[in-house]
Amino acid sequence: MSEPLNRWVAEHFEDEVRFLQALVRIPTDTPPGNNAPHAERTAELLTELGFTVERHAVPAADVQAAGMQSITNLIVRHRFSDDGPTIALNAHGDVVPPGEGWTHDPYGAEIAGGKLYGRASAVSKSDFATYTFALLALKQSGLPLKGAVELHFTYDEEFGGELGPGWLLAQGLTQPDFLIAAGFSYQVVTAHNGCLQMEVTLHGLASHAAYPHTGVDALQAATRLLTALYAHNDVLRTRLSQVPGITHPYLNVGRIEGGSNTNVVPGKVVLKLDRRMIPEEDPAAVEAEVRTLIESTVAACPGIRLEIKRLLLAHSMKPLPGAAPLVAALQQHASEVFGEPVPTSGTPLYTDVRLYTARGIPAAIYGAGPRTVLESNAKRADEHLVLADLQRATVVIARTVASLLAA
Repeated sequence: MSEPLNRWVAEHFEDEVRFLQALVRIPTDTPPGNNAPHAERTAELLTELGFTVERHAVPAADVQAAGMQSITNLIVRHRFSDDGPTIALNAHGDVVPPGEGWTHDPYGAEIAGGKLYGRASAVSKSDFATYTFALLALKQSGLPLKGAVELHFTYDEEFGGELGPGWLLAQGLTQPDFLIAAGFSYQVVTAHNGCLQMEVTLHGLASHAAYPHTGVDALQAATRLLTALYAHNDVLRTRLSQVPGITHPYLNVGRIEGGSNTNVVPGKVVLKLDRRMIPEEDPAAVEAEVRTLIESTVAACPGIRLEIKRLLLAHSMKPLPGAAPLVAALQQHASEVFGEPVPTSGTPLYTDVRLYTARGIPAAIYGAGPRTVLESNAKRADEHLVLADLQRATVVIARTVASLLAA
């Protein structure tokens, strides 16, 4: 079973690289999140490869309410027989803007030194290619298979996934038996952190800096709050996860806005914070704890009015018992193809995969890429993918799916 798939992927690898280059060259910066054009081009490329593509446009009002401009999610279904399991392969096309510091065009898809450079080349347009060409290999191999494969290419990972996989699942458009989602080649990820994001607004009273006693300084209150929030990390470091690859919870303030001018006492400050939750934590208890910390700290700041808004509550991913055959197959074939043991682990990131496991769908995270996010420069300048990893990961996915669908 393995040799025909190995050979097919090798013979068609140049086509796979060109497919990925075409996807990287179309920006999907989120924000602003105008991602429907990329989905349309992806659908055209998939059609040229012989697939029937379903385009599922998310209503504009829902997209705009989430802070984006357009989303069209794609599903490709290929059935090998009327019976047998359905395995879905999911990757996301949206990505953060490129930022500064690039030495390669972030949308050039340039190849240098065996690496393909570009925003989303590693996370996760790479796995649009991995999964598409793995399915093509299965279709054209002639192997006797039972069941079906679905490709889910979605566009809302950066904003939480509710309008990506979450929307497809909520609309009843898919209910696979197993899921493999975009990841990296040197570990099979079976668990990930959750994430709570909040917006905290401190309202004081602006006044002329020459008469500070006539105002209420929101920035002074924010300084006291920041000190309390970061001191809370000393407590969080003592809460250790038992999942390999995940250490402890952490709280980070990622954005601060406030004040109107240099000579004005700040009357308003807005903080946006991110609280990572280990799989062992209860999200409701975490949110209550953070809110209590904020409220008690601000209560000691006279004249300050407080607003707290939840921006995101993404639950963690925990291994489901039914995932064991999927995980075992991925580990077996990855270890054989890469020539080294491929362990299971957790990741401190949060992903769309939690939306599948929340519906009882056994899942694992595996795809093309290095050992760590840092190595790929994902979300940083000069993001890249080692092309050898792309080829080998494509083989691993094809062989894994073939073993699970073997007639």
